[in-house]
Amino acid sequence: MNIRQLLDDRITAALHTLGAPDTVTAIVKPSARPEFGDYQANGVMAAAKQLKTNPRELATRLLEVLDLSDLADKLEVAGPGFINIHLKNTWLSETVGRASARQLTPNSQTIVVDYSGPNLAKEMHVGHLRSTIIGDAVARVLEFQGHKVIRQNHVGDWGTQFGMLIAHMVSLKAHSGELSMQLADLETFYREAKKRFDDEPDFADAARDYVVKLQSGDAECLGLWQQFIDTSLRHCEEVYARLGVHLTRADVMPESAYNADLANIVSELQEKGLLVEDQGAQCAFLDEFKNKDGSITPIIVQKTGGGYLYATTDLAALRYRSGVLNIDRALYFTDARQALHFQQVFLLARKAGFVREDISLEHMPFGNMLGADGKPFKTRSGGTVKLVDLLVEAEERAFILVTDKNPELGEAERHDIARTVGIGAVKYADLSKNRNSDYIFNWETMLSFEGNTAPYLQYAYARIKSIFRRSGVDAEAISSPISLQESAERTLAMKLLQFTEATDSVVKEGLPNHLCTYLYELAGNFMSFYEACPILKEGVAEEVRSSRLQLANLTAQTLQTGLGLLGIGVLERM
Repeated sequence: MNIRQLLDDRITAALHTLGAPDTVTAIVKPSARPEFGDYQANGVMAAAKQLKTNPRELATRLLEVLDLSDLADKLEVAGPGFINIHLKNTWLSETVGRASARQLTPNSQTIVVDYSGPNLAKEMHVGHLRSTIIGDAVARVLEFQGHKVIRQNHVGDWGTQFGMLIAHMVSLKAHSGELSMQLADLETFYREAKKRFDDEPDFADAARDYVVKLQSGDAECLGLWQQFIDTSLRHCEEVYARLGVHLTRADVMPESAYNADLANIVSELQEKGLLVEDQGAQCAFLDEFKNKDGSITPIIVQKTGGGYLYATTDLAALRYRSGVLNIDRALYFTDARQALHFQQVFLLARKAGFVREDISLEHMPFGNMLGADGKPFKTRSGGTVKLVDLLVEAEERAFILVTDKNPELGEAERHDIARTVGIGAVKYADLSKNRNSDYIFNWETMLSFEGNTAPYLQYAYARIKSIFRRSGVDAEAISSPISLQESAERTLAMKLLQFTEATDSVVKEGLPNHLCTYLYELAGNFMSFYEACPILKEGVAEEVRSSRLQLANLTAQTLQTGLGLLGIGVLERM
């Protein structure tokens, strides 16, 4: 249940009965301070302006027609026309007692989530981390709410660099006959091929010939190309498995999948008068992207000489997703530098009729992961950091930490804990930041058991599980009613009921940090509750203990569910 939305809908309806226009809403938000109630409606001022009346008088009239007696025990007008809403303790206790963290959305949508998208010419590096884990978290939350999610891993598997790689493969095959060892390290393989392309004119000519052969469907070239693609995808799948990301081979929809439609895209844009030839290239000049000097940054859909670009493939992908997948919404997770590209492609696709008018096309940009020096994250020697190397280091650092804290645990268990803590720490450090911003990668901060980190939340969960081990009570067997007598109990119950507000925000805006903030606040509320409200202490009445154990169990369930939606595991003990 989304309490905020429930209140917003009912107060908005009451405003409309008083003559407020349909554009006016209640604008309900959680109150900033307890004395202002649990929620505050701020929309009366805007409604009063539309109705040309005094906002405080309108607020008073609103309370005369608004009936929230089933869930609120006090409504009051504050300031120039705010409505403070104090929810009933009885309603809160009954609602939190039967609340389920899972929410299925009526009228669910079909949504494409385009994320990860590595270039298969190389191994995945840290530059792929943000797209992969942010996109995965949003996809999980969308599915959790009942939407049909179609994951699309738009990998780069086509283009001139593959001619270079095939030429290198042919050369090595002629000498050794076996490529598996050479392909084991894709970075080295790529560097060797690139060096030969730059240094050996005959090799470069052969590479260009192989591009033509590949694009014309030559069987030998396609066979070698497929061998390289399969090896590259296996590297990606190993990283996805280590990260705990829900991307499989079935989700791969590569650039090459749209090859057959690229010529059609160009010809149809020409027929609709959307392309002009400029220096031999086919370009779209859209007035919406006119610069201050009157010039227009074009969208090039076919290069001089006939080659196609990312824009051409993206247009074909949009047409496929609209016409074949019949989507309602498309979310693209790429770095912020591609913002103009997607603005142009989305608009051109709409002008060309490649997508239905009712489809929502949304670019979800993100900033860079930076090193301590504030520059893009690199190895100490200045090279690109392989993503798998980063994840291995995360587990190694977490193992040292776990061993230091719990040396009595067996080595195998410490490795299991380190895997969950280390990978979770890397993911949460990213997901807890607003994706629109750059962030500084810092091992010490992300692996800390204090502050807004994955280890802190994982420890909060493990601590609750230890309460049940010590109590000897089966958490699922507790059925007594929840009673909210203490302020810390009420605050915790209120936060538990706001879980859906957090996931709704992720779905609407594609910002997993909203869910991270919620979970961090929930863990903090639980710690305050645990200190103020004894559970296992002698002298606590049985019904009070049962009520508090229920709140503890609901907190553990919500932490587990929320972290799971972020792709982060929990532990029974740490």
